[in-house]
Amino acid sequence: MRRAQTERAFTCDSLLEVGPGAPTLCEGWTAHDLAAHLWLRENEPISALGFFIPALEARTKVRMEQLQRQLQFVELVDLLRAGPPRWSPFGLPGADEAGNNVEYLIHGMDVRRANDLPEPARDADFEGWAWGKVAKAAPLMLRTAPVGLVLEWADRPDHVVRATKGDRIVTVIGRPSELLLYAFGRSADADVELVGLPDAVAAVR
Repeated sequence: MRRAQTERAFTCDSLLEVGPGAPTLCEGWTAHDLAAHLWLRENEPISALGFFIPALEARTKVRMEQLQRQLQFVELVDLLRAGPPRWSPFGLPGADEAGNNVEYLIHGMDVRRANDLPEPARDADFEGWAWGKVAKAAPLMLRTAPVGLVLEWADRPDHVVRATKGDRIVTVIGRPSELLLYAFGRSADADVELVGLPDAVAAVR
């Protein structure tokens, strides 16, 4: 199953459900801003560099604003749903799946969590797939944590990832999809439990 295609559809559905002015977990961004971000990333990689390079952030912001004036919200979401164009780096064979499966999962959750929407029904293999992504992403995404972090799949204590080293240890327990949300900086909105000494947990929070 192509997770990127599935999560793309879920994200587009959620964007249309909440509307362009709805908030997201991306601070300062509306649903329209988030849709513009996703479109630029796939269609104008040069214009999207400001998402990653602070010195180019102002230029990317201007292009986002232009795009939102040029395309109505529904049009923009329809273009996202159609997938990346063939000439996009994400249009190369396998690139959409490799580069967009987690991207669309997280951004779909950004929309749903900020607007109290439930997560869509997914297949039985989804959390297992998400666990594989946790194991790869957590050490990179959580590398600046002030304590040692261990991520544990709730109800599956044999599935553990040591994300960071440290003398003090905090274990983050949750379903893999929630652990991914936590690892990608949405700690306040992820459905996880933090277990450890009070001062270590406080440092993480």
